[in-house]
Amino acid sequence: MIHSMTGYGKTVLQLPTKKITIELKSLNSKNLDLNVRIPSYYREKELNIRKMLAAALVRGKIDFSIYIENNGGETSSKVNENVVKEYMGQLRNIVDSNEVELLKMAVRLPDALKTEREELDPEEWAQIETGIKNAILEISKYRSDEGAALYNDFVVRISNIERLLSEVIEMDPQRMEQVKERLSKGVEELAAKVDQNRFEQELIYYIEKLDITEEKVRLKNHLEYFKKSLKSDDSNGKKLGFITQEMGREINTIGSKSNFAEMQKLVVQMKDELEKIKEQNLNVL
Repeated sequence: MIHSMTGYGKTVLQLPTKKITIELKSLNSKNLDLNVRIPSYYREKELNIRKMLAAALVRGKIDFSIYIENNGGETSSKVNENVVKEYMGQLRNIVDSNEVELLKMAVRLPDALKTEREELDPEEWAQIETGIKNAILEISKYRSDEGAALYNDFVVRISNIERLLSEVIEMDPQRMEQVKERLSKGVEELAAKVDQNRFEQELIYYIEKLDITEEKVRLKNHLEYFKKSLKSDDSNGKKLGFITQEMGREINTIGSKSNFAEMQKLVVQMKDELEKIKEQNLNVL
């Protein structure tokens, strides 16, 4: 069954000192385009994250983010007491102010705060890894549901083209009769003597050029192959795209050969349905 490239997944982890939100967004793209935004102390795991996402999501423009909200239980920033006291001592020699005002000025100066690098906790990462897997499951479910909607739309569009093709097939004998009559009438209006055998040979040649039997058969086969591919176990938007290109080629050829207004109207309707399929297929994984 087909899957959409559009999707969304989210997991929220509540740890003792922080709240971690893992978010996945996906849009259509020709290839896999991964954008990963994570806190610096998770950078050593970025390659693992990318491998997980690539294996599960295959294709699309993927935005992955981890957001951290500290609960105030701990902080990685500490006051650098020695530096602040040194600043305050120097400021006393420059300005006449009380201790509170000197402290306010001192803490704004460089190196007043020191940030200790937070080390990655293996237990915390194990929970985050599970959260990432849950977010992937969510986005995969979203993609599957969107794919089901696309599938239903494709079935309707293909059925419409099949119906229009049936009308083309039913109309074809009438078209060919009119082509013959038009050619015969044109010769009569010329009021010229023609070699009947030569005329029949030319007529056969001209009618063969307008014959659309092969195009009708090929288009019918492409429609069947498209429906079969929709039901396959893998979701392959690129394959469906190739099939729609072949369908378009046959429809265009029928239109150029038809030389019959009523049939060309049907061709225009088939083209319209096919364009809607192509547009929707851009979202298929």
